[in-house]
Amino acid sequence: MFKMHIATEQRDQFVEITDRVRKIVERSQVRNGVVMVFSPHTTAGITINENADPDVVHDMLLTLQRLVPQDSPGFRHAERNSDSHVKASMMGSSCQVIVEDGELVLGTWQGIYFCEFDGPRQRLAIVKVVEEEEGFMGGI
Repeated sequence: MFKMHIATEQRDQFVEITDRVRKIVERSQVRNGVVMVFSPHTTAGITINENADPDVVHDMLLTLQRLVPQDSPGFRHAERNSDSHVKASMMGSSCQVIVEDGELVLGTWQGIYFCEFDGPRQRLAIVKVVEEEEGFMGGI
């Protein structure tokens, strides 16, 4: 298990962590298996999406802010970050990526993002690389 420290700078922010996850997979020396990336925070998430055009991240953040504004009427949570909890749940707390021949199996335009919704903060992502069982025959 690896701990990845992430410093966020804005209240709502996507931080691309793909290269950092790649380095962890490389250090693990796992050739075939899966890597799991997990956020242990209730106001932050993990997602996979396009990493080629920064406008995609902008549009995702804009949509989430419009769907769940910070000052939504009826929120009761005393910390005034109910929107952060909702957005984090919408993104999910983890992702899994297949590792084949020591490489992440991602689509051409895909990247892994840590999703901050209650920043700026010092955050943590937990990364675990699991090796495929020897002798396992995949396929149907």
